[in-house]
Formats: sequence, structure tokens, C-alpha cells
Amino acid sequence: MNVLFIGDIVGSVGRKAVKSILPKLKSKYRPSIIIANGENAAAGRGITRAIATELFEAGVHGITMGNHTWDQKDIFDFIDDEPKLIRPANFPEGTPGRGSAIIKANGKELMIVNLQGRTFLPPIDCPFAKVDELLRTDKKPVCVLVDFHAEATSEKIAMGWHLDGRVSAVVGTHTHVQSHDERILPGGTAYITDVGMVGPRDGVLGMERNAVLQKFKTQLPVRFVVDEGKWHFHAVLIEMNEQTGTAGAIRLIRIYEDDVIFD
Repeated sequence: MNVLFIGDIVGSVGRKAVKSILPKLKSKYRPSIIIANGENAAAGRGITRAIATELFEAGVHGITMGNHTWDQKDIFDFIDDEPKLIRPANFPEGTPGRGSAIIKANGKELMIVNLQGRTFLPPIDCPFAKVDELLRTDKKPVCVLVDFHAEATSEKIAMGWHLDGRVSAVVGTHTHVQSHDERILPGGTAYITDVGMVGPRDGVLGMERNAVLQKFKTQLPVRFVVDEGKWHFHAVLIEMNEQTGTAGAIRLIRIYEDDVIFD
């Protein structure tokens, strides 16, 4: 089966991009299951019930999160009731929501796991130990995709090697810059350090660039807001073997509002 994973969706511009381009991608690649990282979907910070519904109605089958999971206060009103929305599994025991889910669509089945790194991010529970715990279940489908939401490149690469041969794919999110190190690891796991982002292409990681420049130049407090203007769309398409759980291919997707590039 083909799985489309969409990088961090940033604000209304990112949501517009998803709704604009997803029908074309579905027609071209026929993905069985579509997953997206939505932790920046609400004005760059978190997600709301209305936005989650908007993404599901656009064709997304599952949403992963990250360090901005709790930034919109209404998340606490619906995260326990939405099985297709997952937050990092290595938040402490008792945290609302769930860290993994089994997504069923178009006759296919995929387990998705969300993890958060600890290097340059809050020191939550160990993501390596947590994913080992989750993979010990006998109830998981053959194909498993892990979204590792982490800052450090080294931590992401380490997770790829840690899970090689045990999951179908490890995709990195959080840094919003698409890396070009996509590969199939020796054990059959598809890997990429960062899928990239979906949102304003002329800001700084989706934020209005003048505010970011002011912060870097003055080190004074600055309010960051999501940029406007034209969008870019970053994703990966992963071919998974439903009998073995291994990946056969991983393809970068980069699309610009006024220009389309398929790598």
C-alpha cells in the first residue's frame, strides 16, 4: 500500500494548501492512507476540534502532534474522544489522549505512533523505551509508521537505526525544513530526518520573517505570527509491503503554489 505523510501543517495557509493540492495527489499517487502532522495547524500553535475536522474532511485519515499539542485549550475537550488524533506517546503516564492509533482506510490498515525527542525539547519520558513498549503488543498491524517529532538530527537518525527492521517507516517532523536523506535502511524501514512543512514559503519556518529577524537581531521579546502569502507543500509517499511490513520506496514530494516539482 502507498502511505502519504504530510509535513507540519502551519496555520490557515497550510490548511489551504492541503485542501488545494490533496485531490491532485490522490489522483496521481492513489495513497491508501494519508497522515499529517497537525501540531501547528491553529495559527502555528496546536490544533482545535474545528481544524481537526477540517483536515479529516479534506481527506486526511490520521493526525499526529508534537510539542505544541497543548497550546489550544480546547484540545482537552476532545482529544480523548478522537481516535484518529494522537499526541506524543512518551508524555508522562496519565496525560490526556493517546500516543498511537490503528488507522483503517480503503481496505488497508496502518498503525501510527507519535514520539517526541528530548534533545533541545522538554525532558519527557524516553522515546526509545516507549516505542519498544508499544511495539511489544500483539495487536498491531503488519505496517507501522512512526512520526518522531524532534529537534536534533542526531536523535532522529538514532531512532531510525533503533527501529530499522521493526517498523515500516520512521519520518521526522518539527524542524519544518525538508531533508534530502530519504532512504530505505538495511532492515527495510523507510527513513527521512524531516518531512518538511506545509504553509507560507517566504516566512521563517512559516512565521512572518520580519518579526523573526527582529528577535535574532535584538534578542528582545517579539510576538511571532504565521506569515501570509504563497504556500509550499512538503510530504513523502511511502510504499509498504502488507505481508512483510517493510518499505519498498520513499519518495519526496515538494509542491509550490505557482510551480510543481515531484522528486
